[in-house]
Amino acid sequence: MRIGLFAVGRLKPGPEKDLAARYFDRFAKAGPAIGLEFSRIAEVAESRASNADTRKREEAAMLLKSLPEGSILVLLDERGKALDSEAFANLLGGYRDQGKRDLTIAIGGADGLDPSLYDRANMILCLGKMTWPHQIVRTLIAEQLYRAVTILSGHPYHRV
Repeated sequence: MRIGLFAVGRLKPGPEKDLAARYFDRFAKAGPAIGLEFSRIAEVAESRASNADTRKREEAAMLLKSLPEGSILVLLDERGKALDSEAFANLLGGYRDQGKRDLTIAIGGADGLDPSLYDRANMILCLGKMTWPHQIVRTLIAEQLYRAVTILSGHPYHRV
């Protein structure tokens, strides 16, 4: 199963980008052995519309346009479901075992996600009730993808 990330906003060079890249690289190297591969990061610029509703609508249109046909869509939202690392790994493994070909994890813009995306989403995931900067969210999800691979493969990286 190919796993990709869609992000509104571009990550500027710096330590956050380097750390996220390190975990995406680890995921890309370890994942194929268990049927998970890193496909891509699709970054789009934030909408320049004059109001939040229009910005969210335009950003949602960009997400839907980039979404592979039939892709599982996981939205990151503080109102979503909080999973521990093992449950997240099992979620990915379950989609893989069902024969799903693509999964996209979406990070919305500063205004959040358009309501239309919630109807399309297969899962709304919470990385915590606090509000996180997008740079940190990208690093957190990259690390959790790598951790999921280690959990599913029995690697000792994940310790309880």
